[in-house]
Amino acid sequence: MARADKAASVAEITEEFRSSSAAVLTEYRGLTVGQLKKLRRSLGEDTTYAVVKNTLTKIAAKDAGVEGFDSLLAGPTAIAFIKGDAVAAAKALDTFAKESPLLVIKGGIMDGKLLTADEIKKLAKLESREVLLSKVAGVANAALAKAAALFQAPLSQAVRTIDALRAEGGAAKETAAPAPAAVVEEVVADVTEEVTEVAEATEEASAESVEETTEVADAAEESSEG
Repeated sequence: MARADKAASVAEITEEFRSSSAAVLTEYRGLTVGQLKKLRRSLGEDTTYAVVKNTLTKIAAKDAGVEGFDSLLAGPTAIAFIKGDAVAAAKALDTFAKESPLLVIKGGIMDGKLLTADEIKKLAKLESREVLLSKVAGVANAALAKAAALFQAPLSQAVRTIDALRAEGGAAKETAAPAPAAVVEEVVADVTEEVTEVAEATEEASAESVEETTEVADAAEESSEG
């Protein structure tokens, strides 16, 4: 390979490392062209699966600030450069490796942290970002529905109370007599109590929503770190 071509290849691999959130090194010895095409399709559009030369990849990794790959760069090497969901890509690689044992996952890197082959397999067992977001959305929607129900009941009672106050005021005008002070005070007290209940119920539901959503997020983070 000419020097200019080598420089271009190093620059390309370096950019792949820098622009990817994760990268997984594999050995593909024995896989057919058809199998490699199938693997690339299974990884999706957000992951680039590239066959690389070990010597050039060592230089590119160093240029990109990636350390610890040298020992993994032996034999026929291909790297999955992941720009999307790392869990989804890890699942695709792990599934393909189970179906085609000739694909060997050797290790990788995610968010600057080196991963062993076993850690990538653990990553593949986690729930994908879409599933986690769906669960978070479900928790939030359930909490909002609860808040709406709690809000609606006392609010309707408050509306009926205000209507009663208006009716009382209209009757007073017709008889040319003011509404009794005791009645007005009672209605005002009822409205105040209903509004207070609405505020307390809404605050409680919001707190529950935040707590439940935080628990889901914490669980996802712990699983990822594990």
